Amino acid sequence: MVFGKLFGLGAGKTGASSDKGAGAFLAAAPVGFYALDTGGRFVFANPAFAEMLGRPLAEIVGGLRLHDVLAEPIPAGTAPYDPFGGLGLSKGDVRFRHLGGVPALISIVQTCDPAAPDGVVVRAMARDAEPEREMASALARSELGFRRFFENAPVGIALVDPDGRLTETNRAFQRLAGTDREGAAGRNLTMFVVPEERAELIGKLRRLAVASTGKDANERAPEHINVRLVGSDGKERIVATFARALDESAGTDGATILHFLDISEQRRLEQQFAQSQKMQAVGQLAGGVAHDFNNLLTAMIGFCDLLLLRHQPGDASFADIMQIRQNANRAANLVRQLLAFSRQQTLQPKVLDVTDALTELSHLLRRLIGAAIELKVVHARDLWLVRVDQGQLEQVIINLAVNARDAMGNGGTLTIRTSNATKTVPERYGDEEIPPGEYVRVDVADTGTGIPPDIIGRIFEPFFSTKAIGSGTGLGLSTVYGIVRQTGGFVQVDSAPGRGSTFTLLLPRWTGPAQEENADSSPARRRDLTGAGTVLLVEDEDAVRLFGARALRNKGYKVVEAKTGDAALDIVREIGATIDLMITDVVMPQMDGTTLIRESRKLFPALKIVCISGYAEEQFRQTLAGFDNVHFLPKPFSLDQLAAKAKEAMRPPA
Repeated sequence: MVFGKLFGLGAGKTGASSDKGAGAFLAAAPVGFYALDTGGRFVFANPAFAEMLGRPLAEIVGGLRLHDVLAEPIPAGTAPYDPFGGLGLSKGDVRFRHLGGVPALISIVQTCDPAAPDGVVVRAMARDAEPEREMASALARSELGFRRFFENAPVGIALVDPDGRLTETNRAFQRLAGTDREGAAGRNLTMFVVPEERAELIGKLRRLAVASTGKDANERAPEHINVRLVGSDGKERIVATFARALDESAGTDGATILHFLDISEQRRLEQQFAQSQKMQAVGQLAGGVAHDFNNLLTAMIGFCDLLLLRHQPGDASFADIMQIRQNANRAANLVRQLLAFSRQQTLQPKVLDVTDALTELSHLLRRLIGAAIELKVVHARDLWLVRVDQGQLEQVIINLAVNARDAMGNGGTLTIRTSNATKTVPERYGDEEIPPGEYVRVDVADTGTGIPPDIIGRIFEPFFSTKAIGSGTGLGLSTVYGIVRQTGGFVQVDSAPGRGSTFTLLLPRWTGPAQEENADSSPARRRDLTGAGTVLLVEDEDAVRLFGARALRNKGYKVVEAKTGDAALDIVREIGATIDLMITDVVMPQMDGTTLIRESRKLFPALKIVCISGYAEEQFRQTLAGFDNVHFLPKPFSLDQLAAKAKEAMRPPA
């Protein structure tokens, strides 16, 4: 039997030369060849096939049958030459028993003719399938790893074609876009971008598509653009987008890959930080302006008090002087609001009739809300008293009124109603529990647009605002909440779109004495404010110092004046033993008040001191920790308030 006839090689040729050529070809072939007879015996095998089995070629052709080298036996009833177990296949992968013991996976392509006249029923070509299987397995693992990386990446990834249609997206992008894989596939990327930013994104993608044809396309840095995505869930997110065009030579057909990083929280924090910086700067400015105004108002009120000593109620000038003094006091209230805004106000809770406070405030509220809005103030009879800081309570009402004004752009009605409220059982409101007790209730109701249900739970959050950029700080309602809770009260809100909003303040009832003893008593109380002794008055503002010195001299004190802290310290060194009281401003050039107090106490530890300032007492109290018998008098102050504080400070300790 010749090789040419066995495998159809050397057709048209005869003789030994043809057989020799075919044999050389099969012997040197890089793939295996074998042939089987009707009994499944090998009648031919080439060296490559023998190497696949790890057996000598002579052993295979010398009597082995196919089922002798198969890893799994041929099922009963199957032709002994069929390695596929009677499945009728002409090709497939079959496991053979390697002489080394490890099964060899071999891919076979065969022809089978049971009625062949020469008795050779199977002619087959074989090749080692293990490398291909390993490569396929490695490729599958690589694809699986990439798919896991792609799907589980913490940033959104999307592949778009030159027309901007999404071809591939991962879970992170689908979350950002508020959709799923099916909802994103085939849609244009711009459909997920807010309308006003679509043109910029389209232009960017087109420029990238053109750039992808250049030689250095892969070396260019990704293009960066911030866009706002709005998904089918209606939620808007700010994302930083990095886009890179893929080189067309890589078979990507001009596609662009985009990475999306959600920076909504970062942007919110940046805005909060910028807002807080702005608020701090404005607060410092307000505090500085208030300090200067307090000096001016102290002088105005003080000299009015000196004039009133010489002009009695029947005098023609008395009414004019009182008018000046009343307007100065109104200006002092405005300055107090500036200090409250800058958080530099000294807190002075006192027993208060809310009806009186609202009556005084209503004039300011009418100017704040404008002529298009009607203000109604409804007072309850026999309203209980509360103990709060009047300036803070006014700030609460002002903030609520301003919010109501903004909600009534086309006009409306702002109603402020007071009443007494008694809670007999604990009441749950949101995350807070209102305990049983007696409260003064203040309702601030408007007829504005109302608050949507999805944001009503966030309105008291700092920096949260539904107003346009530049139209609000987002601190108004958070300030209201903080002030009311600080006084032991509660804030409730009832609102719905189209029916306005009602904010309810519940302030604890004050059950103590209706009047508290206070050094800031009015002249009507006819207290004896005269005194005796030597007072060192230290004040860099000439008008305030002049008024203070005259006021104290009129009350019987001997006054020594000093314009600076350095001059005052020299006086203390010289006559400190004869000084009964030192009244000093806190904020002064060169040596400030706290330094003067510290140095003076080193020389005379028992020296009695009164600090006067337009800033908050808390600002310098910490710097004087450990020093007792130091009193504070906030500016602006009247003649009687100064005299009362001096007498209080010089009173021997109990």
